[in-house]
Amino acid sequence: MAIDLQEALQTLRCTTLDMCGLVEQRVDKVVRALAQEDEHLAREVREGDHDVDTMDVDIEKQCLEILALSHPVAGDLRFVLAVLRINNGLERIGDEAKSLAKRVLHLQSVGAPPAPEVILSMARSTRAMLCEAVESFAKEDAAQARQVRTDDQRVDDLQKEAFSWATSQIPRHVEQTGSAIDYLSIARRLERIADLSTNLAEEVIFLVEGEVVRHNQD
Repeated sequence: MAIDLQEALQTLRCTTLDMCGLVEQRVDKVVRALAQEDEHLAREVREGDHDVDTMDVDIEKQCLEILALSHPVAGDLRFVLAVLRINNGLERIGDEAKSLAKRVLHLQSVGAPPAPEVILSMARSTRAMLCEAVESFAKEDAAQARQVRTDDQRVDDLQKEAFSWATSQIPRHVEQTGSAIDYLSIARRLERIADLSTNLAEEVIFLVEGEVVRHNQD
C-alpha cells in the first residue's frame, strides 16, 4: 500500500513535536514540584505517564510504516532514523520525570528539608537543556544543538557539587542522612535527563548535517 511520503513525514514531524511538548511539560512540572514542594504537581507527573507511552508507540509505528512502504532516502531517511532515536529518548525522559515525582512525594511524606540550592540549580539547568534541545529539533538548528552539548558540562559540574554537599551534610546532620541520599538520587536522575537531552541534540546534528557525533566531543 503506497503512502504519500511528504504527507507522512509532516504528520510524523507534528506528532514528534507534540511528544516533545508533552515531555517538556512533565519535566517542567516536576522541577516546579521540587522547588515549591508541591504535592499536587508531583502527583500529576507520577500518574500522567499513559499519554507519553501512547504517543511513543504511535511515533514508532509511523516511522516503521514510512520505512516499509516508502523507502525514504537521503534527508528523508535521516529524518525518520533521527525521530526513532529522539522518540526513544523522550520516552525515557518521561520515565525519569515520573521517578523524580515519586522521589519528591517521598521527601514530602517524611518531612524532609527543602531541596538545597545546588539541586534546584541543577533542575533548572536540566530543564533549560531539554527546552533548548527540543527547540533545536523544531527549528532544525544544528548550531543550537551543539550548544546543548556544551551546556551538559554545567549539569555534570552541578552533580559533583551536589555530591560534595551531601558528603558534608551527612556528618553534621546524621538525622537527615536519608534525605541527603534522596537528593543525590534526584541529582542522578536530573543528570540522566540532561544526558538524554544531549542525545536528542546529537540527533538534530545528524538530521541536519548527516554527521554522527554521539561518540565525539566538540
